[in-house]
Amino acid sequence: MDKQKILIADDEQGIRLIISRLLAEEYIVLEAADGEEAINIAKEQQPVLILMDLMMPKMDGYDACLRIKSDQATKGIPVVILTAVGHELNKKYAEEMGADGYITKPFTRESLLEGMRRLLVSS
Repeated sequence: MDKQKILIADDEQGIRLIISRLLAEEYIVLEAADGEEAINIAKEQQPVLILMDLMMPKMDGYDACLRIKSDQATKGIPVVILTAVGHELNKKYAEEMGADGYITKPFTRESLLEGMRRLLVSS
């Protein structure tokens, strides 16, 4: 069976590297350093899931999520907000932008995989 693609959108290279290493055995991991890049990769590569940081240069995760969810070509891709900003207001705002899930940093491999699997099973 071919590996599914997961997109990680985070401006911190260290975070992308950690997540890549956690997921590389089970998934093809695509990386974006900002929201604009995430939108372009989502359109071109059609990943099964996007892990999106909120605070990024050029375009933040809120706007990128909203655009991904507003585009016919990408609206079906689950977006999980992955951020150190764990306030309830941010969670509510992320949901309004169309995010399918919310994981706060720091996270464990188990919590990350569990959050992803829950969405991949339901999609």
